[in-house]
Amino acid sequence: MSFAQVSKAWGDNHVLRGLDLEVKAGEKVSIIGPSGSGKTTILRILMTLETPDVGLVTVGGDVLWDAKPGVKNKETKQTQKTRRKVGMVFQQFNLFPHLTVLENVIEAPIHVLGISKQEATERAVDLLELVGLQEHMKHTPPELSGGQQQRVAIARALAMRPRVMLFDEPTSALDPELIGEVLNVIRRLATTTDMTMLMVTHEMRFAQEISDRVVMFDKGVVVEQGPPDQIFKDPQEERTQRFLKAVTSY
Repeated sequence: MSFAQVSKAWGDNHVLRGLDLEVKAGEKVSIIGPSGSGKTTILRILMTLETPDVGLVTVGGDVLWDAKPGVKNKETKQTQKTRRKVGMVFQQFNLFPHLTVLENVIEAPIHVLGISKQEATERAVDLLELVGLQEHMKHTPPELSGGQQQRVAIARALAMRPRVMLFDEPTSALDPELIGEVLNVIRRLATTTDMTMLMVTHEMRFAQEISDRVVMFDKGVVVEQGPPDQIFKDPQEERTQRFLKAVTSY
């Protein structure tokens, strides 16, 4: 997965400025930085929820976006095909409130991937067991806690069997006592699968624990990147030092 000279702006607000970023297959990368720095835009471009103004974005060697300056860049069949390799867990759970947990998880595999209801159900049951919600399959989202809803959202994303999983501040909407149950699921995925993972997070100690690499991002550019211990214990850039001092006890 790679970004090559990717830029994105809304008017005078340049949220990405010539971004160059590569994430290797199977790598676990956390993006940290202040609010409004453009972190989530990186994920939204990968999900085709935003279109870059210029730059090349690839996933698994296939082109997702090849945006040219001065051209209105639109989704193509190639974009849609490549997009299927990517799954995302949002800050808000975005579940269908009128469907059961099981129905939420099987919806996309049936209608997007075209697999049978039986196969989708078997896949969903395994995934709901993975996230510890096998006993809640017949419940609807309003009957669940926020942490449980976010675990359903993770199972739903995994049901599409993506090569790349994106996490956008997956615990930011949760009460403090519910954060751990979601982080435990992500930790399990990070340590037991070869899935590529890209996570925007404010959970610094968790990022240090599960990441192969941490990227410090601010004002649309990568300020600094490296192994977690280097970034958190010996950051080289003054901007990284100030940010970590503000948000952690490092």
